[in-house]
Amino acid sequence: MITILIVEDDQMVRLLTKAKLSPLYKIKEAADGQEALEVLDREHMDLLVVDIQMPNMNGYELVRTLRDAGDMTPVIMLTAMNTFSHKKDGFASGVDDYMTKPIDYEELNWRIEALLRRAQIANEKRIVIGGFSMDQNTFSAQYNEETIPLTNKEFDLLYKFLSYPNVVFTKQQLMDEIWGYDSETEYDTIKTYISRLRNKFSMCKEFELISIRGLGYKAVIHKMGGGHETV
Repeated sequence: MITILIVEDDQMVRLLTKAKLSPLYKIKEAADGQEALEVLDREHMDLLVVDIQMPNMNGYELVRTLRDAGDMTPVIMLTAMNTFSHKKDGFASGVDDYMTKPIDYEELNWRIEALLRRAQIANEKRIVIGGFSMDQNTFSAQYNEETIPLTNKEFDLLYKFLSYPNVVFTKQQLMDEIWGYDSETEYDTIKTYISRLRNKFSMCKEFELISIRGLGYKAVIHKMGGGHETV
């Protein structure tokens, strides 16, 4: 079972967060960053939910300590401080996501699910959706056990989309991340690659590459029973 560590000095907030998440996850608690490190020395955690303002060791210091030690456990930072500078400091410390209080617990669970999925992809370097799979170690893609040949750029582009379903990527973002900042490739190239991927996976009902007029593109994952899956 997925284990989450809640690091929060306010006991009432900590208990409420635990009550909301415990039906879905195994929950551990810590009252500050120092206590969290002691828990992490004893047990493996799949994700941390961390407050910023705490005694002994605050949230920023905890995350920096973990990242400096090479610990890349996903971290969601929860705080009442919602200014741009606070968010900037949070992401600079190495957090993966940021939410402001009061906590919307349904949204918190969405974010937890998304981070856990991305962490699994990062660790396994593999994406599996129904009968479709991609393996970053071998740069291969399969659908219903049939190998679908992809060029390196096609693989990178599809892997990017499926790692972040429902996230809209602009053409400029895709150009920079897939082709490189110094590339002289034109935007129409992206349209061509999207068209190729759609053709190659036209039989695949597990996902769809969608054009968002004036914005860019995104991948939508379909539930096997119909409808869309939000990750």
